[in-house]
Amino acid sequence: MQATGRLRWQQRIQSGIFVILLAVVTALMAYLAHQYRYEKDVTRNARNTLSSATLGALQQMQGPLRVTAYAVRQDAGGSNVHRMIEERVRNYQRVKRDLELRLVDPREQPKAAAEAGLRSPNALVIEYQRRSEQVALSDFNEQNFANALVRLLRGANSLVLWLDGHGERKLDGIANHDLGSFGQQLREKGFSTSSINLGLAQEVPANAALLVVTHPQVELQAGEVDKLLSFVDHGGNLLWLIDTEPLRGLQPLAEKLGLVLTPGTVIDPALPPRSGPPVFAVAANYARHPVAGTLQYNTLFPHARQVGADDGAGWRVTPLIDVAPRGWVETGKLDAKSTFDKSRDFPGPVNIATALERTVGDREQRVIVVGTGHFLSNSFIGNGGNLALGVSMMNWLAGEDALVTIDPRPAADIQLEVGTLHLYAIAAIVLLGLPLIFVLTGVLVWWRRRNAG
Repeated sequence: MQATGRLRWQQRIQSGIFVILLAVVTALMAYLAHQYRYEKDVTRNARNTLSSATLGALQQMQGPLRVTAYAVRQDAGGSNVHRMIEERVRNYQRVKRDLELRLVDPREQPKAAAEAGLRSPNALVIEYQRRSEQVALSDFNEQNFANALVRLLRGANSLVLWLDGHGERKLDGIANHDLGSFGQQLREKGFSTSSINLGLAQEVPANAALLVVTHPQVELQAGEVDKLLSFVDHGGNLLWLIDTEPLRGLQPLAEKLGLVLTPGTVIDPALPPRSGPPVFAVAANYARHPVAGTLQYNTLFPHARQVGADDGAGWRVTPLIDVAPRGWVETGKLDAKSTFDKSRDFPGPVNIATALERTVGDREQRVIVVGTGHFLSNSFIGNGGNLALGVSMMNWLAGEDALVTIDPRPAADIQLEVGTLHLYAIAAIVLLGLPLIFVLTGVLVWWRRRNAG
């Protein structure tokens, strides 16, 4: 069919209308995309979605939150640093509408950067209720940002003391049996930590949020024990980590708390080691209590002992953690062939942690006793939920129930393993298949237009 002039004009008008409509639709879609935003996290473990703990910290903040980012606009590689910061902070702004982000290039505003007192050249300064925290831009991730929020929420640092002078585990120690890694986590979350030697100190300071007592290696003197008992009598909060060794002078403290300490070590056959007795107890179920209310991970308790408490001692008692449902408390010799002896051993499940509460004057006193100090040691703090449980205990003991721990996300989908055959297939499709399809499509369109003319 031969195209007439009129037909050509009709085709041009139709093409023009199509172009106009396409432009209108494109502009409308651009407007909608600018006004409305929809995102969906399709990573395997929701790695790009804020955790419930981070959301809780943001929602607890009453009043505006201000973040000032001191960073160059472009880095050496030409990347837009300011845009990257805006995109990462946007996740937090969706939750907290009054979170204000301010971007400052230190090269353009050197005076503002100098007045900020930055500890690193590129950093975020987070301000809330006349308090501020800094996060280095290189360390800007959800965990570090949320830890800064927790420190701001905590306000004045809460003083955590640990009993020292008798070979106890140290909150700043680097030995395998020490609690240095745990102490570092506490400091990152706004606690201040210090040791106290009751052989030298007149008393436990009244401004201490809580006292950590771990197992001594030598006998405490009677005067030291009296100061410790006085601290408890006056409503002091206490975390006591009791190992399976003798109490070495701390029997009066156990009696004051109404503890029932069964001799022996927990045996859990569900987790047999490669050699030696199965003395690693795993906990997966926890009591309904603020300490373990949000814990979702297994925790590991090496060389644990049974901990009970007498309800008649004036305390409200909550057994926190049961382990070894098919195990027992071994009171005999520990070896790889240890078996349950019903005449002397105690069958599982075994409670290894207890929370105690009572009212002293106008304050609520809180105590937690755990039947092992190994679970927070440098050797085992990284196992399962040990760290999360330890921080939760400290928050509860300090009376800050609302503050929660922010755990690092497992990045199960950070690597994609592709076999050689699949790589060749992807290369063939991208480098050969798609270009060939485009060429064939172009030839087909050209051929049809040529025949139509």
